[in-house]
Amino acid sequence: MSCGEGKPCREVRHRRIALVVLALMAGIFLALSIFSFLPSRNQVTPDTVRFGSNEAVAGKRVFQAYNCMGCHTMVGNGAYFGPDLTNIYEHAGPAWLAAFLPSAGTWPTSAAVRIQFSSPDQVGEKGTQSLDAYYAAYPGAKDRMQRRGGGHTIMPNLPLSGEEVGQLIAYLKYTASMNTEGWPPKPKVDGMTFPQASPGMNVISVATAATAAAPTAAAASETAVTNPVVRGAQLAKEFACNSCHAIDATKLVGPGWGGLYDSQVSLADGTTVHADDAYLTESIRNPNAQIVSGYVEGTMPAYEAVLSDDDVNAIVAYIRSLKGNGQ
Repeated sequence: MSCGEGKPCREVRHRRIALVVLALMAGIFLALSIFSFLPSRNQVTPDTVRFGSNEAVAGKRVFQAYNCMGCHTMVGNGAYFGPDLTNIYEHAGPAWLAAFLPSAGTWPTSAAVRIQFSSPDQVGEKGTQSLDAYYAAYPGAKDRMQRRGGGHTIMPNLPLSGEEVGQLIAYLKYTASMNTEGWPPKPKVDGMTFPQASPGMNVISVATAATAAAPTAAAASETAVTNPVVRGAQLAKEFACNSCHAIDATKLVGPGWGGLYDSQVSLADGTTVHADDAYLTESIRNPNAQIVSGYVEGTMPAYEAVLSDDDVNAIVAYIRSLKGNGQ
């Protein structure tokens, strides 16, 4: 641009202003670039967070491999088909997550969460070895189990190994530890009166239970005592066994129970074992003793310290009763 004859010329001034602004922007860019390489400003990083022997960095890879953000959000990013998972570890805790992730088709029950306390990784997090202590550490877990426990979800059962579950928990522990500056926001509600917030199947009125349901409960209890199959079915529901094992031959997280009894089971080591009472008993107490072909070690927790001999025998009787459901 050139100045016309007889007109005021401001070209030099404009050029200087442009150069000063450009230099200022370049200085800001360089300062921010240097600042980004400085140590974290008291912000947690994934390489410093672990759950037991599992690293959050590995959990992030699992989270991405299963495309979890196709349904869920994380710090506001992702899809909104499922809930935001940023603070799920802080609210529900690792035992609830360990019970839910391998069998996501069904919401965890209190019994399914309690079995997780046998894991050293779980106890090591908060020192919790009882449900009351766990509820105190993670208040959101109690509400989730009361309102949804035992109910069906719309989330598919993912083929997660035991190691992948631990890694995912480590990653969710990391996201809950981040300073998200208030995200996700907490909605302000005046009570919970909408239908979706009504108590679920595990929450009933004490008065109702004491009056209307008392004779029915007593009769069912008496039947369960005399009939191990009924007792086994009750235990399978209480411990959410059917969220991993179908009552027919359908494969969910674990093998279907239909037609399992008295069949020949192929093991991962290439051998075959007869599915009799002894095999099923050992599979419940110590499922890692004989890994079924097509499955990995650590998928199912051990129930040896949780179930009594009578409980195990009742579950075996229930599985035996499903022998004809194999078709």
